[in-house]
Amino acid sequence: MNASLDDRFAAAMGQLLGPNFPTEIALAVSGGGDSMAMLYLAHNWTRAWGVKLWVVTVDHGLRPESATEAAMVAGECATLGWPHATLRWHWDGAGNVMDAARRARLSLIDRWRGGIDHVLMAHTRDDVAETFLMRLARGSGLDGLSAMRASRQVRAVPDALPPECSGACPPGSAGERFWIKRPCLDMDRAELRHYLRTLRGRWVEDPSNEDPAYDRARMRRLLALLGAEGIGAATLAATAKRLREDRFALIARAVDVWRAYGSAGHGTLSLDPDWHGPVEPGTQRRLLAAMLRYVSGAEYAPRAEALEDLRQRVVSGGGGTLHGCEVQHVGGRPTVFREFAAVAQTRAVAGQHMHWDGRWRITDAAPSGLIVRALGEDGWQQLPDRPDDAPPHRIALSLPSLWDGARLVACDAMGLGPGNTTVLPSDAPEPVRFARFLLMQ
Repeated sequence: MNASLDDRFAAAMGQLLGPNFPTEIALAVSGGGDSMAMLYLAHNWTRAWGVKLWVVTVDHGLRPESATEAAMVAGECATLGWPHATLRWHWDGAGNVMDAARRARLSLIDRWRGGIDHVLMAHTRDDVAETFLMRLARGSGLDGLSAMRASRQVRAVPDALPPECSGACPPGSAGERFWIKRPCLDMDRAELRHYLRTLRGRWVEDPSNEDPAYDRARMRRLLALLGAEGIGAATLAATAKRLREDRFALIARAVDVWRAYGSAGHGTLSLDPDWHGPVEPGTQRRLLAAMLRYVSGAEYAPRAEALEDLRQRVVSGGGGTLHGCEVQHVGGRPTVFREFAAVAQTRAVAGQHMHWDGRWRITDAAPSGLIVRALGEDGWQQLPDRPDDAPPHRIALSLPSLWDGARLVACDAMGLGPGNTTVLPSDAPEPVRFARFLLMQ
């Protein structure tokens, strides 16, 4: 006998969050069938586990009905007894609207979540299959065709302003990262709708799901045609899952190479001079891409053509600039560090902001009111002396420093000031943190 949807949801939650469940989790609920089914499933699940739910709806304002749909979710949450908030976003008209909306959704939820570290999203097996087709049409390789993870860690948005919000906000302070959990990845859209109908639950259908102007809508139609030929959502999702498993094996290989040849210091990542000799080009590209993402804080890897061009230059003894980073040989070691031009205008105020350039935390040792910015050429010229272990000029330019107007006050890496004013996360040594980052790709 097949397990019920409630049992399957409970099993997925056990794998994603157990055995020591958090006391509170958040759910991103749009009002569509998938997310409303997840809301009812989670509500029923909490009867056994006693976890408090916080529900959030992001109103992107792209359709006239969106505000009414958010109100519907709020009403259902009130009936079920869970706090709800609506976060509003206003598109500035720049870039791809769907990509901008997705990025905004994560950013808004991050700023709303308070001390909650786990946010549930209702991606389904159909979403995996549709994404597979979309990326196949773009000529994606293994990474692009791999199924989305059931659990994904997301870097928080440091020092961002609170979102435009109506409703309940969780208490507590947000950590540096939070987790997206997807308990419905092995469920079909059709069975979630059946679950809703059985419970007499409410949901809305987004008309954009049928609009051929959107890639996903076209792929949804194509998927229906492929299903008639035996290439349905389950088959494509299973293929994407196998590719994800293969991808993890390649990631593990890159981690092994990093542990054998990599090191870190002053916010940089570097490799031994002979690192590339026993390492195949595919792993070289994967490792370089991860190093660039880690140092820059970028969400995505650089484009394949640019990455391959950089790889060839690096293994030949050269370097280059890519993804907000520079790669140069320092002491014979290919070293990835922040490009000065990428941070030249980045500013923070000690005592008002907690971070600079995403990675660097401003500590209480930094006198309040001073400006935190990249050292730059003007700062380099003001240094009275330079420690023997100080980073070279090119790297030093993009490192954080403290300023009082035009006067350089402190730069930890160059031995100026009280020290310990701007630090990287210290939960583990930097080489270990990067290895963890690689494993989460």
